[in-house]
Amino acid sequence: MDIAAQTTAPAIDSVAMETSQLAGQREELADIIRRHCRSDGAQPTAIPGLTLFRGSTCATPTCAVMASIFAMMAQGAKRIVVGDDAYDYDARHYLITSVDLPIFSRITHACATQPYLGLALNIDPLKIGELAAAMPRNRAPEAVDCGIAVGQLSAEIQNAALRLARLLDSPADIPVLAPLIERELLYRLLTGALGGRLRQAVASGSHSHQIVRTIDWLKTNLDQPVSIDQLASLATMSKSSLHHHFKALTTMTPLQYQKQLRLHEARRLMLLADHDAASAAHRVGYESPSQFSREYRRMFGTPPARDVAQLRVIDSLPAEAPEFPANATV
Repeated sequence: MDIAAQTTAPAIDSVAMETSQLAGQREELADIIRRHCRSDGAQPTAIPGLTLFRGSTCATPTCAVMASIFAMMAQGAKRIVVGDDAYDYDARHYLITSVDLPIFSRITHACATQPYLGLALNIDPLKIGELAAAMPRNRAPEAVDCGIAVGQLSAEIQNAALRLARLLDSPADIPVLAPLIERELLYRLLTGALGGRLRQAVASGSHSHQIVRTIDWLKTNLDQPVSIDQLASLATMSKSSLHHHFKALTTMTPLQYQKQLRLHEARRLMLLADHDAASAAHRVGYESPSQFSREYRRMFGTPPARDVAQLRVIDSLPAEAPEFPANATV
């Protein structure tokens, strides 16, 4: 064997071994999800913040306001749309979000014999802040990145997620071991290729952290008229800087973001709280019912009353997989 063959063979063997290990872990994770999530839909677990998902069909798009999460799947594929941008991921990739984002999503690969099987873990900003503070501070300042991203799943991240899921088979161990494994998983995310997004969102004084303050205000003052001057003051930025950094983080302007939040909440009020279109529109800050109806139809494809009626029909059929944990507004 020549020298080149001798030096490349171990590297090839190492890659093949890691690929085989990742595939084996995915199979084990898929088995855990099948056993603990036996029907299509979302299944909360005994591990705080961890939700399992199953879907046997490529469902029509659904919408949600998605909070900060880590999501991965053992089987299947999904597309998420935020603003004008689309994010596709499968069992070899993971997704993180660092801020609340109005999204549309759809399972793109699933069937009855090979269902979509996934999990999502809520990301607590306080835990991210504690971990980030304990990490070395030799990182260069980072530009504002979008608050959602898809990355290649590493062996370290997948292994930590699998060990967290394994605890579902030994519930007595959850109170002690789940916080430790969750901390390791968050550390792996922070030190991974997408970790900068999580660090930005909690770093005091960073542009992302300043934008998060404006997002929190928009969420808690959903029915109030938005003032760009007020948001810029809250973020301690100029109006042009606010617009630039807000769009970089959310892919939307502040006004577009507020509109999507309002329409998502109005849809939730009509579907779950039995509001009619006029009262839902008023609750989220619309003064003109006709404007609300126009913007609702533009976003969801049908007028409010017809859309909610169709959703209720779908809800009465065998369940299809919801997209995100219970803290999301569907």
